[in-house]
Amino acid sequence: MRYRKYTRALFSTVLVVVALAAACKKPAPQQAPPPPPPAVVPPAQPTVSIEATPTMVQRGESVTLKWTSTNATSLTVAPGVGSVSAEGSTRVSPQDSVTYTITATGPGGTADASVHVTVAAPAPTPTAHNPTMDELFERDVKDAYFVYDKADITPESRENLSQTAQFLRSYPQMKVAIEGHCDERGSTEYNLALGDRRAAAAKQFLVSLGISADRMQTVSYGKERPFCTASDEACYKQNRRAHFVMAK
Repeated sequence: MRYRKYTRALFSTVLVVVALAAACKKPAPQQAPPPPPPAVVPPAQPTVSIEATPTMVQRGESVTLKWTSTNATSLTVAPGVGSVSAEGSTRVSPQDSVTYTITATGPGGTADASVHVTVAAPAPTPTAHNPTMDELFERDVKDAYFVYDKADITPESRENLSQTAQFLRSYPQMKVAIEGHCDERGSTEYNLALGDRRAAAAKQFLVSLGISADRMQTVSYGKERPFCTASDEACYKQNRRAHFVMAK
């Protein structure tokens, strides 16, 4: 009996010791969780700009294209320029209006920008006008003017007839009719005779300048074909003349 009591007491003591040891044992520290992986930053989107100076030119003139970019690994300018550096400029000579576009490519994608250049066609060169014989005659042949009731060649008429003679020398094949005219004063018969004298005086002066008489014929219209119809001296002066027309 004494032995059993001793065994029980010993067993109880062992249990108490084991329980105390278990109670005094420190808990194992917990392990910290691993840090999260770093966030993935996407590549930056490229940016690009382009400008033209000037933006309007005449055909044949040059334009300067200038550009800048960021985050790009390759750039191209179209039309006609091709690959370019990340920043720079170039000169172009467009023949027609055109839009230049630059495209930038990088890890973050693509971007583009454009600029329009207007090309104005040069004004057409006026074609040389070759005047007709009628135009030359109108321009270079000058009438002779007379004072009232006279058929004398005045200094003004000498200058005009000298210019007419020069024209006739330049075109020796040309023949002319010389018309004698008068203002409205006086009778019809008197003015027909006066007009005849005026035409004859102009012809004779041209003969003296070397123009052959057979290239000129005379006729008098007196006061029947006035150049001006007002009844004043300014109008009368215009009607007192030897007038030249090309002979048919």
